[in-house]
Amino acid sequence: MNSAVDQFLDHYFFRYPVNATFTGVRLHDHELPDWSPEGLEDAQDERDALLMALEEEHPPTEDWGLLARVPSALDAELARGALDVQTMEFESRHFHQRNPALWTGEAVFGVVGLMLRPPANLRDAFASVAMRLHELPRFLGDLRITLTEPTPAPWTARALRECAAGAALFRTGLPRWLDEHGADVETRAWVMEAGETGARALEEAADWLRARPPAEEGAAALGSEGYAVLLKRGHFCGEEPGALLQQALQAFAPARARLEALAGEVAGGLDGLAEALADDRPAAHELLPALAEKWEACRAMAAEEGLVEWGDWPLRYVPIPAWAAEVAPQLYFLFYRSPSPLEARAEHVYLVTPVDAGVPAEERVRRLRQWNHSALTLNHVVHHGGLGHHVQNWHATQRSTSRIGTIAAVDCASRIGLFLGGSMAEGWACYATDLAEACGFLTPLEQASEQQSRVRQLGRAIVDLSLHTGVMSYAQGVAFFEEAVGMPRAAAEGEVAKASMFPGTAVMYWLGTEGILAVRERLRARQGARFSLKGFHDALLRRGSIPVPLAARLLEAEA
Repeated sequence: MNSAVDQFLDHYFFRYPVNATFTGVRLHDHELPDWSPEGLEDAQDERDALLMALEEEHPPTEDWGLLARVPSALDAELARGALDVQTMEFESRHFHQRNPALWTGEAVFGVVGLMLRPPANLRDAFASVAMRLHELPRFLGDLRITLTEPTPAPWTARALRECAAGAALFRTGLPRWLDEHGADVETRAWVMEAGETGARALEEAADWLRARPPAEEGAAALGSEGYAVLLKRGHFCGEEPGALLQQALQAFAPARARLEALAGEVAGGLDGLAEALADDRPAAHELLPALAEKWEACRAMAAEEGLVEWGDWPLRYVPIPAWAAEVAPQLYFLFYRSPSPLEARAEHVYLVTPVDAGVPAEERVRRLRQWNHSALTLNHVVHHGGLGHHVQNWHATQRSTSRIGTIAAVDCASRIGLFLGGSMAEGWACYATDLAEACGFLTPLEQASEQQSRVRQLGRAIVDLSLHTGVMSYAQGVAFFEEAVGMPRAAAEGEVAKASMFPGTAVMYWLGTEGILAVRERLRARQGARFSLKGFHDALLRRGSIPVPLAARLLEAEA
């Protein structure tokens, strides 16, 4: 008989088939989820039964030593937390019943996920793409039944962008993808027929969304009760939102002061920093070689400094494929997407905005200003492609003693697979840039850029905590990003829109980073000369993407 954790994983992959595809489970490649009212009710009934099975097999416990020693007990505790978060999402009506972008992201990336990582058998890939496209009228038809709560205008705007980009992709990008993968004439015809079906379904959904009146501003907030569940059961954090908010606010002013000092040294002040960063950029022909060279330098630095086991996962920087290049900016199209942990591949690719001769000169310069040397080092190598996410994903896939920790932080359609994976995935990636700075890997200009990221990270935590607990209104959140953080208006509006759609997500970067730093120093104090930085990092990562506050308790119990 399957264990309760086995049952949880079977339920997860069945109820979240697009997540299953991104995780490398191919059994459900042809399906989209059932988010009809009846489907959501059935899923909740299954969650209730799973909680009973988990409690019978592994009763809830705060015996951290036991959880550190027994992987099945740890996975049971993680499964309980994940189910509690999913129950809160269902009962709050903030997600499937209010957020159309959750639906449009699932619709588009249910297909894009197959296009990015088709199964080895291409006939299966073509068939799965066509079946998911044919599923879109049913899936988006359920949107019109389930989405009963009023929707904030920025959420609808994102969903409309995704509808337009998805329809364009299915009409113009899909034939390019089929040609790249050698589809014959007959196959091309029936897949493209499915593409037209999918495109029309997105356009009809967009027409329906445009006709809906927007919600009042208050609809963007989850509320204190739901947010407390995210902190306690999702992040395994015992602190109250108010206490965390005070900590973030206290850290904000010193962080901002350090940013102003660094910006003054390298660019004459904050006003000149953005231009200085953009001007320090590679030429078009240097971009891909510069990324590869910086990646190797980062790996060498980690080895020389004895930071962490890097693993053997080669990564190659390549341009975004032609079939996706035109629509990628309008979608949640990640440059680095976590490798599928349950489907081994010999090589991983990191997608880069094209800057070749086919791009008009003015646009090429604009793109290179975005892919400047600081962004290249901090974002595309240290944080994502190297020491940060890529190394953490290797540990989660190759070394994790937790089955749930192996899959939790997989990048899916609109967010990661399981909410509880976020503080480790993003906390470690932000902590990795701290390590790079401490090891002298950053130039002075890159140090200023990284400090600007820390200020924004704190700002995101403050707005996330404040918005969903009623301390700050939506408009006040936008004003805070503009005035205190120093973001342009459009960027500030985008940050608050993301924070409102996915509560508890923006805070996890700061929460994870601070949690790692805190447990590191506690263990260093306890162990004295026996403390090993590499040993600490390897031990931290070896259970995969589990909440940092929980990982800290397990490390201290072991120590």
